[in-house]
Amino acid sequence: MIVELTESPLDVGEIARRVVPEECGATVTLDGYVRKFTKGRETEYLVYEAYEPMALKEMEKLVQAAKEKFEISHVAIVHRLGRLEIGETSVVIAVAAPHRRAAFEACEWLIKELKRTVPIWKKEVYADGEVWVEGEAKG
Repeated sequence: MIVELTESPLDVGEIARRVVPEECGATVTLDGYVRKFTKGRETEYLVYEAYEPMALKEMEKLVQAAKEKFEISHVAIVHRLGRLEIGETSVVIAVAAPHRRAAFEACEWLIKELKRTVPIWKKEVYADGEVWVEGEAKG
């Protein structure tokens, strides 16, 4: 299990390769990055903040729950904090499993639950203002 918060740029391939055990036949990786437009508004940049001790604890709980719910072997969740520019990766989730279907299902479940339960907050900054986004609305 790998759960990390960092202010450093994320390397999707490097993170994904950290969860490749020999018993697995697939690793599914989500590369969540900063998009230019959100609900019709042009985004200039994002700022992510977290209550780090609790966020890491909740991320660990998610990994354990995913392992109980899906037939997967290893998971990495790495989330970036601080200011991120358009196109930069904000979160990487990599799931290794003996079979790809379980890896896909677990990866989708993990990103939804991460947004819903982990205390990481996103501020969207626009030319005409800014807004903090919470829960399911995060993206």
